[in-house]
Parts: sequence; structure tokens; C-alpha cells
Amino acid sequence: MPTLDYGHHQVHYELSGERGRPVITFLNGLTQNAKLWQAYAEHFVPRGWQVLAYDMLGQGRSSKPVIDIPLAMHAELLDQLLGKLAIERTHLASISFGGIIGLDFAIRFGHRLESLTVMSTFAELTPQLEMLGAVMLEGLAECGMPYLQGMLYPMNMSSAWIAANRERIPAMKRAGYIGNDGYAMQNLMESFIEFKPLTPDLHKIAVPTLVMNGEFDFFTPRECHELIRREVRNSRLLIVQHAYHAFTLEMPAVTIRQLETFFEQVRAGRWRGDQTVWIASDDPAAKTQWLPCAGDWMRAVQIGAQTAPATPSRRKAPRKPTRKTSAR
Repeated sequence: MPTLDYGHHQVHYELSGERGRPVITFLNGLTQNAKLWQAYAEHFVPRGWQVLAYDMLGQGRSSKPVIDIPLAMHAELLDQLLGKLAIERTHLASISFGGIIGLDFAIRFGHRLESLTVMSTFAELTPQLEMLGAVMLEGLAECGMPYLQGMLYPMNMSSAWIAANRERIPAMKRAGYIGNDGYAMQNLMESFIEFKPLTPDLHKIAVPTLVMNGEFDFFTPRECHELIRREVRNSRLLIVQHAYHAFTLEMPAVTIRQLETFFEQVRAGRWRGDQTVWIASDDPAAKTQWLPCAGDWMRAVQIGAQTAPATPSRRKAPRKPTRKTSAR
């Protein structure tokens, strides 16, 4: 796995595909690593793409623990990595913690982007997220990685996925302990202490932007993505059916198909960043992948048009028969 020297740190990356082809760069979520994008590389590389994935500082094989690494440094690292690889422009797809880096990169280094995809992420800490992050950080500091891993699985995945993978989860957790350093995770999470909302600068993002949110993502709920959709003019919001926070891992086939649809629209010049809201097909083989969202997408319960309730009909009293009289 090649390495980029960044100051006194080392950053490991993987670049696959033939040089000169268009590039897709993937950014990890917290506790993830570059290997988790392998299925995406296996799909896109044979179809004429290059795929770049790397372990951000504090993750995977890159340097850790990392102390006093401000959040803004991650976007600057990506800029240097693209420069080293002579990649002038890239399609950037990012999730969760990586989504924040993706937004920051698009704001400050937008000239390097062909498009931006942000999934399961946020531009500012809502009160709910702030409290949740504080609890996660406290648990990590007091109990360590096993606590954080145990907490993240039910927060990231659906009941169906957990039931289907219950026997594998202990081994997956152990692999997570090996690939993640508790102090490094703590340092990454503490970088949010001085996190300044990106919302005031979202209007600077000019590239085609796809915002993807799982239907049942309660970790970064709809309000987080609605804010991004509203502030980025060249954007659309795509809701992924049946999906939770980590749908890139739980539903790779569906996610890949949505990314492919987006990239095709951008490359063909058919992209319309009109801030509309769409529903992703849950069948990757379906001819039509995006359906317009009807109704209020901020609601969990859809309510149709209100009509005045019909008033009960009153039965008229039978008319008394009149006696016929003969003319006199």
C-alpha cells in the first residue's frame, strides 16, 4: 500500500485503475478504512474509472494516534494527496465524518472537484448531535474501543442486518480493535470541540452535489441533510429507502447504483442541481433509479391533502300524504 508523507505523519492510500481515466475518491467515516471501498473499486474500475481510497489520519494504516490535528487539516491533506498523484480533478464521495471533510474540501478546494457526494453527514452540530457526540467521547475515554464499537453497530445498522450477521459481529469487532486505536479515535472526536459550522460557507460549493440520507438514519437525521440541500444551490437530496446510517456498508449495490446514476448525469451534462428531493429505487437493476418525492420529505408520516369532513346526511321525514278531494 503506497504512502504519502504529510509532515511527520504517513498516510496510506490505494489507487486502482488505468492512469488518465476519471477518478472517484472515497472518504471514510469514523473507525473505517480504505479497504471498505473495495466493492466500489471492483465495480467502477472495470467500467473505465480510477478509484482512490485512503486511510485518513488516525485510521487504518495511517499515522496514529494523532494529537492536535485540527479538523481543517484533513481537507488540506487530501489536496496534497491529489497533487502527489497528479490528479487535477476528482469526483468526491464521502460519508459521515468523511462527509464533513468533503464539504470543507468543496468549500476551500472546489476547483479540484468534478462533483461532490455527501452521505450520512452534517454541516453543523445540532443540539442532538452535540449531546450524542459528548456521550460517545465520554464512553470512549472511560471504557475504550469495545464500548464505542458496541454502540456504533446498533446506531449504524438495521435490525435485519444485525440479525443476519449476529454470529460474525464479534469477529468484526475484534478486527475493528486491531485497525483502530482508541487514543486516535479520541483525538479525532476531540477535534470537534473547536469545530465551526460550515453552514455559512455552503453557498460557496458550486459543483454538482448529491446529498444522500438513509430513510431511517437517526444518527444524522433528515434535518442535517435538509440544511445542506437548502444552502448548496447546485444540489439534490436523495433519500435511500430502508437505509440507516452506514448504508454504504449495508447496501453497497444500491449505493453504487445511485452513485453511478449521478456520475452519468454529471458526465453527460444532464445534471440539474435544482435543490429537489428524490427517492432512490431499492432495486439496483430497475430502469428508473430516482423517483421524485411527493409530499413533505421532512415528515416520517405522510399526510395527504386535507378535505372537509363530509357531514352526515339527514334523512328527511316522510311527507304526509295529502287527501285528494274532488272538485265541487
